Amino acid sequence: METILVVDDEAPVRALARDILLGAGYRVLEAEDGEQALRVVEEHRGAIHVLLTDIMMPGITGKELANRLAAVRTDTKTIFMSGRASEVVSAAGVLIPVDAFVAKPFTVERLPNKVRERIEYCSPFSHPRSPSR
Repeated sequence: METILVVDDEAPVRALARDILLGAGYRVLEAEDGEQALRVVEEHRGAIHVLLTDIMMPGITGKELANRLAAVRTDTKTIFMSGRASEVVSAAGVLIPVDAFVAKPFTVERLPNKVRERIEYCSPFSHPRSPSR
């Protein structure tokens, strides 16, 4: 069972994402902001397969959180979410790739599909390891 960390400063959005993902068979961790998310990551012993985070939050932004998480959990993939298209284009001056973004409000079908796509995504720039000789 894959684990998803949902981070959003709006409790109703977190609750909706949690309920949808639990219904789809995922284990869900929650945090209301970046600081709390970093504490959750530190305390959670198992893998965190996907970080699902709002782009704009008070304190640590979603982009900053993703960067900090990537430093300690290199296998965790990120999906950014936002209800405003302008945030996607201007988030910390970085364009968010479509495969790493889900628009709010999301649907019961769209969110689990996006998470599954992200978990299974393999960069075309990654190279399989050669067998040792």
